[in-house]
Amino acid sequence: MTAGRRAAVLGSPIAHSLSPVLHRAAYAAMGLADWRYDRFEVDEEALPGFLDGLDPAEWAGLSLTMPLKRAVIPLLDSVSDTAASVEAVNTVVLGPDGRRSGDNTDIPGMLAALRERGVTSVPSAAILGAGATASSALAALARICTGEVTAYVRGPARAAQMQQWGTRLGVTVRTADWDDAAKALGEPLVVATTPAGATDHLAAAVPDHPGTLFDVLYHPWPTALAAAWTHRAAPVVSGLDLLVHQAVLQVEQHTGRTPAPLAAMRTAGEAALGTR
Repeated sequence: MTAGRRAAVLGSPIAHSLSPVLHRAAYAAMGLADWRYDRFEVDEEALPGFLDGLDPAEWAGLSLTMPLKRAVIPLLDSVSDTAASVEAVNTVVLGPDGRRSGDNTDIPGMLAALRERGVTSVPSAAILGAGATASSALAALARICTGEVTAYVRGPARAAQMQQWGTRLGVTVRTADWDDAAKALGEPLVVATTPAGATDHLAAAVPDHPGTLFDVLYHPWPTALAAAWTHRAAPVVSGLDLLVHQAVLQVEQHTGRTPAPLAAMRTAGEAALGTR
């Protein structure tokens, strides 16, 4: 394998990203001391030039965050079915011939994080929110939910968007008003995809025996909702779990080596969050 390969996470803003911590921990545990992983502030306008400036003999791949997950698609030579299903690429593999391949590790990362908590199938589920992460959550639920998914959203436009994603992904989606989001908490699986603070008011409504909560946030942690869930001794999947599992898949694609060291990456992530 070529020595001194490089990878990086791109996005705007990017200073908060934990990806360098996770990927560097993986390289150290895998004995890839000459590999580098950095972060670069890159917006949609700057992305084409950044990609064109990469030396394929040096660069192995990229991780992408907002606002680049869709903007990168026209700049790629191929896109996996998983990424195409949600029109979002968070992983780019750079071939030695300069070929650029796009994938989405968020969806299998979600499934792996749930599987780690013993969740492999649910009869129904709820999603809180309707942003980009919600579409990935729907794609994951398409593989494990045997019944209806209820999306709690603000306004008819977001409701229509979630209905469209459900049709595209083959998931039966019912939409409900955000004001009724407390009703979601009785579902076997609740996926919270909203920004920090948005679900805090729901903490008091958590039932005595809830199902599983998947809260995609990781800082600050725990969220009020996750804390209430944990207080009832119910399973919680965190945003760090998602971040680590999707990063494991990125490391494996970039390096061509498996398995990536999940435990070392999680430990590094927890340590980094502990200093924030």
